[in-house]
Amino acid sequence: MSSSEFAADVIVVGAGNAAACAALSAHENGASVVMLEASPQELRGGNSTFTGGMLRFAYNGAGDLKRLVPDMVEQDLSNVEFDTYTEAQFFDDMGRLTQYRCDPDLTEVMIKRSFETTDWMRTKGVRLELTLGSHAFKVGGKFKFWGGLPCQIWGGGPGLIDALHTSVGKAGIRVLYETPAIGLLHGDQGVIGVRARREGRTLELRANAVVLACGGFESNAEMRARYLGPNWDLAHVRGTRFNTGRGIQMALDVGAMPTGHWSGCHATEWDMNAPPFGDLAVGDSFQKHNYTFCVYINAKGERFVDEGADFHTYTYAKYGREVLAQPGLFAWQIFDQKVTHLLREDYRIKRITKVEANTFEELAPKLEGVDGRRFLETIKAFNEAPRPDVAFDPNSLDGLCTRGLAINKSNWAQRLDKPPYHAYGVTCGVTFTFGGLKITTRSEVEDTAGKPIPGLYAAGELVGGIYYHNYASGSGLMSGAVFGRIGGRGAAAYAATRR
Repeated sequence: MSSSEFAADVIVVGAGNAAACAALSAHENGASVVMLEASPQELRGGNSTFTGGMLRFAYNGAGDLKRLVPDMVEQDLSNVEFDTYTEAQFFDDMGRLTQYRCDPDLTEVMIKRSFETTDWMRTKGVRLELTLGSHAFKVGGKFKFWGGLPCQIWGGGPGLIDALHTSVGKAGIRVLYETPAIGLLHGDQGVIGVRARREGRTLELRANAVVLACGGFESNAEMRARYLGPNWDLAHVRGTRFNTGRGIQMALDVGAMPTGHWSGCHATEWDMNAPPFGDLAVGDSFQKHNYTFCVYINAKGERFVDEGADFHTYTYAKYGREVLAQPGLFAWQIFDQKVTHLLREDYRIKRITKVEANTFEELAPKLEGVDGRRFLETIKAFNEAPRPDVAFDPNSLDGLCTRGLAINKSNWAQRLDKPPYHAYGVTCGVTFTFGGLKITTRSEVEDTAGKPIPGLYAAGELVGGIYYHNYASGSGLMSGAVFGRIGGRGAAAYAATRR
């Protein structure tokens, strides 16, 4: 086995959404491509395989959606109320959620190319469907989309990766599994290849350009503790165990510029008894995102967040951090029967931490680790708090709020008064980290002087500067696809000049 048999114009490090989009883009722009994947084939795809498949893009009404979901015309859509999610709305969400720190140039590129990139993904076999029932509740006989997510990928994350890798195979792109990249080959002319481990040997794989798309450092407990802070080494990891930050370190070693929110990450509410890393048999179903309709209780028996501050698509990625900050690193979500029909299928899986009782007095001792007396006081105060005379509406920020509590609930604050009551134990699940490499709008990795490193491109979760503090659901896959496609095209063009 020699390094020369793996020679290519472009090497893509990774095999997830961003990597596959980069490889397909480089190939369609005339480059020969090899992909390096640290995992075995059955675990390929990085975090992309573990996602629910939400894809955030700008659109201007039902006509745009019909273009992306052609079989919509075969469905009975008389009970669906379509709206818009314009580029301006997308910009507003990104600014608001990141406290206006997101890189304006990268954000603009992601948003303005979101629809066309989604349409391009369709040509690579990715199929979309409407998010009826998960991001649109039926109220008054009609579904209404909320949170800017009318579509999801058919088959979720596994469906996305299967579709993209089917196209990768048809294109003749070779994927080297169990071949982690461990360093970049770098000289006076920039990056000229990758050093990798394969079958116990170190190989130097030459290429005219390299695209890094191998995830952040969320699977590395030491880096989590170093950058995110105390107790983050104890957090669960929602996805792959192979995202150890190696791609970021490889680039930093050749002078790349670090950027972004290095102490920030996407962290959600995750079943407290889930395994340390993601389990593909369960996928993302350990998540518990319907807390907007619950009362959230910590070990002290107290509420600690405004459960109804916004739609979960805009708060779920920061509330995992809030759970990790609680005593014992856990919390319980408490529901009554009025909202049971609104809960996602994630609340009905077999592997779940759930207790149930007909009264709160019976429920209290079942909430493991919770001060039962204080819990009963908290529930009583919540139920007795004054509320405006407005109707509960899960499709809107309904203004049904509490008044006079230490932490008021801003929306969907129905009293818990219809037994039996059910509770779900959760902890923090890290999805991906926000700190990473600085890139140009052409996906070129910049050095510490702010100049592109010749031959080096990056896309996906190892790119920094897009997310700070919080995250809009579905925008991660979109960012990976947009900059993966741009990076692949740029790498192919640059490789052509080196030939």
